[in-house]
Amino acid sequence: MLLAGDPDKEFGLSGLRDGFDQEAVLRLVETAAGASIDREAADGPVEIRTEPMLGELGKMGDRLARACERSETIALATGHPESIDYLLKAVGDLLAARGARMVRLGEGLRWREAGREHDWHIEHFGNVALQTDGRVPRHTHSPHAMRRMLAEGVPDLVVADHGFAGAAIEAGVQTVSIADVNDPALLVAKAQGRTEVVVVLDDHVPPQNYWPCFQAIAARFPSTGTHL
Repeated sequence: MLLAGDPDKEFGLSGLRDGFDQEAVLRLVETAAGASIDREAADGPVEIRTEPMLGELGKMGDRLARACERSETIALATGHPESIDYLLKAVGDLLAARGARMVRLGEGLRWREAGREHDWHIEHFGNVALQTDGRVPRHTHSPHAMRRMLAEGVPDLVVADHGFAGAAIEAGVQTVSIADVNDPALLVAKAQGRTEVVVVLDDHVPPQNYWPCFQAIAARFPSTGTHL
Protein backbone atom coordinates (compact mmCIF):
# COMPACT_ATOMS: atom_id res chain seq x y z
CA MET A 1 0.00 0.00 0.00
CA LEU A 2 2.90 2.34 0.66
CA LEU A 3 4.31 1.83 -2.82
CA ALA A 4 0.82 2.23 -4.28
CA GLY A 5 0.76 5.76 -2.88
CA ASP A 6 -1.80 5.21 -0.12
CA PRO A 7 -1.76 8.48 1.89
CA ASP A 8 -2.68 6.57 5.03
CA LYS A 9 0.62 4.70 4.78
CA GLU A 10 2.78 7.65 3.70
CA PHE A 11 2.41 9.54 7.03
CA GLY A 12 2.69 12.89 5.22
CA LEU A 13 6.05 12.03 3.66
CA SER A 14 6.74 12.70 -0.02
CA GLY A 15 9.08 10.85 -2.37
CA LEU A 16 8.89 7.49 -0.60
CA ARG A 17 8.73 5.55 -3.86
CA ASP A 18 11.84 7.19 -5.33
CA GLY A 19 14.32 4.35 -5.87
CA PHE A 20 12.41 1.85 -3.75
CA ASP A 21 10.50 -1.23 -4.85
CA GLN A 22 8.77 -3.85 -2.72
CA GLU A 23 11.89 -5.94 -2.26
CA ALA A 24 13.94 -2.94 -1.14
CA VAL A 25 11.31 -1.95 1.42
CA LEU A 26 11.05 -5.50 2.76
CA ARG A 27 14.82 -5.60 3.21
CA LEU A 28 14.66 -2.38 5.24
CA VAL A 29 12.05 -3.94 7.51
CA GLU A 30 14.04 -7.16 7.85
CA THR A 31 17.15 -5.24 8.89
CA ALA A 32 15.25 -3.12 11.41
CA ALA A 33 13.38 -6.10 12.85
CA GLY A 34 16.35 -8.46 12.76
CA ALA A 35 14.33 -11.27 11.20
CA SER A 36 13.44 -12.48 7.73
CA ILE A 37 10.03 -11.94 6.14
CA ASP A 38 8.21 -14.70 4.29
CA ARG A 39 7.68 -13.32 0.78
CA GLU A 40 4.78 -15.74 0.21
CA ALA A 41 2.80 -14.80 3.33
CA ALA A 42 -0.26 -12.61 2.76
CA ASP A 43 -0.87 -11.96 6.47
CA GLY A 44 0.27 -12.98 9.92
CA PRO A 45 2.82 -11.59 12.39
CA VAL A 46 6.32 -10.39 11.56
CA GLU A 47 9.03 -11.30 14.04
CA ILE A 48 10.88 -8.50 15.83
CA ARG A 49 14.07 -9.51 17.60
CA THR A 50 15.45 -7.89 20.70
CA GLU A 51 18.94 -6.90 19.55
CA PRO A 52 18.15 -4.38 16.79
CA MET A 53 15.31 -2.86 18.81
CA LEU A 54 17.54 -2.35 21.86
CA GLY A 55 20.26 -0.91 19.66
CA GLU A 56 17.91 1.69 18.21
CA LEU A 57 16.42 2.46 21.62
CA GLY A 58 19.97 3.13 22.81
CA LYS A 59 20.46 5.59 19.94
CA MET A 60 17.18 7.22 20.88
CA GLY A 61 18.34 7.53 24.48
CA ASP A 62 21.68 9.02 23.39
CA ARG A 63 19.95 11.66 21.25
CA LEU A 64 17.53 12.54 24.03
CA ALA A 65 20.35 12.77 26.58
CA ARG A 66 22.16 15.24 24.30
CA ALA A 67 18.96 17.23 23.97
CA CYS A 68 18.77 17.51 27.75
CA GLU A 69 22.41 18.58 28.01
CA ARG A 70 21.71 21.34 25.47
CA SER A 71 18.35 22.35 27.03
CA GLU A 72 16.68 21.79 23.67
CA THR A 73 13.00 22.30 23.06
CA ILE A 74 11.21 18.97 22.51
CA ALA A 75 7.69 18.12 21.34
CA LEU A 76 6.19 14.66 21.89
CA ALA A 77 3.23 13.20 20.00
CA THR A 78 1.60 9.88 19.20
CA GLY A 79 -1.09 8.62 16.90
CA HIS A 80 -1.34 5.42 18.92
CA PRO A 81 -3.14 6.18 22.21
CA GLU A 82 -3.60 3.62 24.97
CA SER A 83 -0.17 2.12 24.31
CA ILE A 84 2.63 4.35 23.01
CA ASP A 85 1.25 7.42 24.81
CA TYR A 86 2.18 5.94 28.19
CA LEU A 87 5.72 5.18 27.04
CA LEU A 88 6.15 8.69 25.64
CA LYS A 89 4.65 10.28 28.76
CA ALA A 90 7.30 8.54 30.84
CA VAL A 91 9.98 9.66 28.38
CA GLY A 92 8.64 13.22 28.58
CA ASP A 93 8.77 13.17 32.37
CA LEU A 94 12.37 11.99 32.17
CA LEU A 95 13.31 14.69 29.69
CA ALA A 96 11.69 17.45 31.73
CA ALA A 97 13.48 16.26 34.87
CA ARG A 98 16.83 16.25 33.07
CA GLY A 99 16.76 19.75 31.61
CA ALA A 100 14.91 19.62 28.30
CA ARG A 101 12.35 22.31 27.59
CA MET A 102 9.11 20.52 26.80
CA VAL A 103 6.68 22.32 24.48
CA ARG A 104 2.96 21.58 24.14
CA LEU A 105 2.27 22.80 20.63
CA GLY A 106 -1.28 23.06 19.34
CA GLU A 107 -2.98 22.75 22.72
CA GLY A 108 -6.71 23.39 22.19
CA LEU A 109 -6.57 23.61 18.39
CA ARG A 110 -9.69 22.42 16.55
CA TRP A 111 -10.47 21.79 12.90
CA ARG A 112 -13.10 20.05 10.80
CA GLU A 113 -12.44 17.73 7.88
CA ALA A 114 -14.90 17.19 5.04
CA GLY A 115 -17.23 14.29 5.69
CA ARG A 116 -16.68 14.31 9.45
CA GLU A 117 -19.47 14.93 11.93
CA HIS A 118 -17.09 16.14 14.63
CA ASP A 119 -14.11 18.43 15.03
CA TRP A 120 -10.61 17.13 15.54
CA HIS A 121 -8.82 18.44 18.63
CA ILE A 122 -5.22 18.47 19.80
CA GLU A 123 -4.96 17.65 23.48
CA HIS A 124 -2.06 16.55 25.67
CA PHE A 125 -1.47 13.63 28.00
CA GLY A 126 1.32 15.03 30.12
CA ASN A 127 3.56 16.50 27.43
CA VAL A 128 2.36 14.08 24.72
CA ALA A 129 0.15 15.52 21.98
CA LEU A 130 -2.82 13.40 20.90
CA GLN A 131 -5.48 13.84 18.25
CA THR A 132 -8.94 13.48 19.76
CA ASP A 133 -12.53 13.75 18.59
CA GLY A 134 -13.32 15.98 21.56
CA ARG A 135 -14.17 12.99 23.73
CA VAL A 136 -11.41 10.37 23.45
CA PRO A 137 -7.95 10.08 21.82
CA ARG A 138 -8.04 8.50 18.39
CA HIS A 139 -5.65 6.28 16.50
CA THR A 140 -4.41 8.18 13.45
CA HIS A 141 -1.83 8.05 10.68
CA SER A 142 -2.68 11.58 9.55
CA PRO A 143 0.02 14.29 9.36
CA HIS A 144 -2.49 17.13 9.74
CA ALA A 145 -2.23 17.57 13.51
CA MET A 146 1.57 17.87 13.45
CA ARG A 147 1.42 20.32 10.57
CA ARG A 148 -0.83 22.52 12.69
CA MET A 149 1.46 22.11 15.67
CA LEU A 150 4.52 23.19 13.68
CA ALA A 151 2.64 26.23 12.44
CA GLU A 152 2.71 27.42 16.09
CA GLY A 153 6.44 26.88 16.48
CA VAL A 154 9.30 24.60 15.50
CA PRO A 155 11.00 22.69 18.32
CA ASP A 156 14.60 21.53 18.23
CA LEU A 157 13.45 17.91 18.33
CA VAL A 158 10.27 15.91 17.81
CA VAL A 159 9.70 12.48 19.37
CA ALA A 160 6.70 10.84 17.72
CA ASP A 161 5.21 8.12 15.56
CA HIS A 162 2.83 7.75 12.60
CA GLY A 163 1.86 10.97 10.81
CA PHE A 164 3.10 13.11 13.68
CA ALA A 165 6.63 11.86 12.94
CA GLY A 166 6.18 11.89 9.17
CA ALA A 167 5.01 15.49 9.07
CA ALA A 168 7.91 16.60 11.27
CA ILE A 169 10.46 14.81 9.06
CA GLU A 170 8.83 16.26 5.94
CA ALA A 171 9.15 19.73 7.48
CA GLY A 172 12.86 19.19 8.10
CA VAL A 173 12.59 19.02 11.89
CA GLN A 174 14.99 16.66 13.66
CA THR A 175 12.86 13.68 14.64
CA VAL A 176 13.28 10.54 16.71
CA SER A 177 10.47 8.16 15.84
CA ILE A 178 8.77 4.89 16.65
CA ALA A 179 7.43 2.70 13.84
CA ASP A 180 5.36 -0.44 13.82
CA VAL A 181 6.90 -3.26 11.82
CA ASN A 182 4.01 -3.10 9.32
CA ASP A 183 4.37 0.65 8.67
CA PRO A 184 7.65 1.13 6.76
CA ALA A 185 7.30 4.80 5.74
CA LEU A 186 9.59 6.09 8.49
CA LEU A 187 12.18 3.42 7.70
CA VAL A 188 12.21 4.53 4.06
CA ALA A 189 12.72 8.13 5.22
CA LYS A 190 15.65 6.93 7.32
CA ALA A 191 17.15 5.09 4.35
CA GLN A 192 16.83 8.32 2.37
CA GLY A 193 18.90 10.14 5.00
CA ARG A 194 16.01 12.30 6.18
CA THR A 195 16.02 11.05 9.79
CA GLU A 196 18.48 9.10 11.91
CA VAL A 197 16.63 7.13 14.59
CA VAL A 198 13.58 4.92 13.96
CA VAL A 199 12.72 2.33 16.62
CA VAL A 200 10.77 -0.59 15.16
CA LEU A 201 8.45 -2.38 17.58
CA ASP A 202 4.91 -3.66 17.93
CA ASP A 203 2.91 -0.51 18.70
CA HIS A 204 -0.25 -2.31 19.81
CA VAL A 205 0.51 -4.09 23.06
CA PRO A 206 -0.47 -3.21 26.66
CA PRO A 207 1.33 -0.10 27.96
CA GLN A 208 3.17 -1.99 30.71
CA ASN A 209 4.90 -4.12 28.08
CA TYR A 210 6.95 -1.08 27.03
CA TRP A 211 8.69 -0.88 30.41
CA PRO A 212 11.87 -2.54 29.01
CA CYS A 213 11.84 0.02 26.17
CA PHE A 214 11.75 2.85 28.68
CA GLN A 215 14.55 1.22 30.67
CA ALA A 216 16.70 1.00 27.53
CA ILE A 217 16.17 4.73 26.89
CA ALA A 218 16.65 5.79 30.51
CA ALA A 219 19.85 3.74 30.77
CA ARG A 220 21.53 6.40 28.61
CA PHE A 221 20.79 8.95 31.35
CA PRO A 222 23.08 8.27 34.33
CA SER A 223 21.32 7.93 37.70
CA THR A 224 17.88 8.99 36.49
CA GLY A 225 15.86 7.33 39.21
CA THR A 226 12.81 7.76 36.95
CA HIS A 227 10.02 5.18 36.74
CA LEU A 228 7.29 4.45 34.22
